[in-house]
Amino acid sequence: MADTRRLPGPNADMWDWQLEGSCRGMDSASFFHPDGERGPARARREARAKAVCLSCPVLEMCRSHALAVHEPYGIWGGLSESEREHLIKSDKRTLSMSGG
Repeated sequence: MADTRRLPGPNADMWDWQLEGSCRGMDSASFFHPDGERGPARARREARAKAVCLSCPVLEMCRSHALAVHEPYGIWGGLSESEREHLIKSDKRTLSMSGG
């Protein structure tokens, strides 16, 4: 579950970017894996989802949001769950090494 303490407030200007997403109106199953999906099937679904993200006008805002709230599921901003987890852990490791 996303860390809801990290979510921005209820202001529309904090969320309006989602209205401009290329994924808007698409079946969410394209971006979130069904239970038990593994291997080539998961890789193909993720590749199709990431292809939608590539031309998305709000890719950076989507990615920033997902990283800021530690979004645990789905493709967000062109990144998979494991890719986001890796970036978040890398940032924490960098901060701890720098004393931050």
